[in-house]
Amino acid sequence: MKILLKLVLKIILLRFLFLTAIASFPVMAEQTPVLIHAARVFDGTNMRTNTSVLVINGKIAQIDSREEFKSSPVKVIDLGDATLLPGFIELHAHLAFQHIPADVVLRHGITTLRDVGGPLHQPYGGDGSLRVLTSGPIITAVNGYPIPGMGADNIAVPVATEEQARATVNKLIAGGAVVIKVALEPGGEVGAPWASGHGHGHEDKPVAGHDDPHHQPAHKTTDSKMAWPLLPENIVKAIVDEAHKHHRKVAAHIGEEKGAELAINAGIDEWAHVPCDVISEPLLKKAVAQQVKIVTTIDTLSKCPGITHNVNRLAALDAEFLYGAEVAHPDIPWGIDAQELIYMMHMAKMQPMEVLHTATQKAGRYLNIPLLGTLQSGAPADMIAVKGDLSHSFKTLEYPDLVMSGGKIIVNNFVNEQSVLRSY
Repeated sequence: MKILLKLVLKIILLRFLFLTAIASFPVMAEQTPVLIHAARVFDGTNMRTNTSVLVINGKIAQIDSREEFKSSPVKVIDLGDATLLPGFIELHAHLAFQHIPADVVLRHGITTLRDVGGPLHQPYGGDGSLRVLTSGPIITAVNGYPIPGMGADNIAVPVATEEQARATVNKLIAGGAVVIKVALEPGGEVGAPWASGHGHGHEDKPVAGHDDPHHQPAHKTTDSKMAWPLLPENIVKAIVDEAHKHHRKVAAHIGEEKGAELAINAGIDEWAHVPCDVISEPLLKKAVAQQVKIVTTIDTLSKCPGITHNVNRLAALDAEFLYGAEVAHPDIPWGIDAQELIYMMHMAKMQPMEVLHTATQKAGRYLNIPLLGTLQSGAPADMIAVKGDLSHSFKTLEYPDLVMSGGKIIVNNFVNEQSVLRSY
């Protein structure tokens, strides 16, 4: 009997300890499921009608026709005559270096941002805050761009040997870099913002027909003929080789022929800008043949006389463009840049849905983040919405009426108008 009593007490004690241990683990608060109806839904590839999106615990659980969602314990947001689409992905920004408020960028439609030139950090955000990825500082030549004008602190790392280059790549990747960026910039391009005060005696001229008051008059370059030092080809190749070993792409800041040729010869994956100066047809053909991706930043560089030529020729050669507006540049909105989207349509000859696809699903796939930039089951619930039919004007994207990050609502201008929130 004593033995049995001891056994019972031992079982009770063990059960008590087990329940105590379970109670000590943090309990994750689940978000209330949200069902969003809208007249039009762009899923990252196609514009759909009569479609609704169900969000559970920060992810899209289902996207289907409105009739498929019957009675269920969810909160419903009916946007009415609106367009719902994935949050935009900005691939060229200098958020941290220029101290741009991340919450402002998020409220203006960018839900994921890649900082290419700034402090190094691990990826963060996406759960009610801006998702931020980084390249960390730009790898450059000793005294190369951007050091002469901006210094090196948190913006550039100079290297002089292949060994230094490889070690720097490894250090950046260990610190969280999702892409490696190099500067191949001798300076002096007409109209380039980075060449202001450093050039070859040219005078900047705006792109023909560009009278947008959003842009300020260009500065004149100086008479200096001194060029910034460039990394030699063997060091750039070492950077590319080391980055590729660790499954990282390499982006190059370039603006003219010399940098473009160096980037092509070294196997660079991405041009961080459409070049500012006119690039010859043979070099453009080589870049396209090597499947180099081109981040647009057309609006930022709209004063460069080479922009129209380069964009038109690259488009004719079927180059792959990526959306990037260079958030933090003085002329660029802290969020979606509708002017950039318009340039992509009119200069790169892209259809409206192709432009939206480039800034959402295509960018997410390029970042190797599964389903990012899409509205499909399992995707992060990063969404924006604007009132009316988006195809009539991209300008409305700069001030979205709904912004959601990781299932959390950041902006909702529908609440007191068409929106009906209810549980059923």
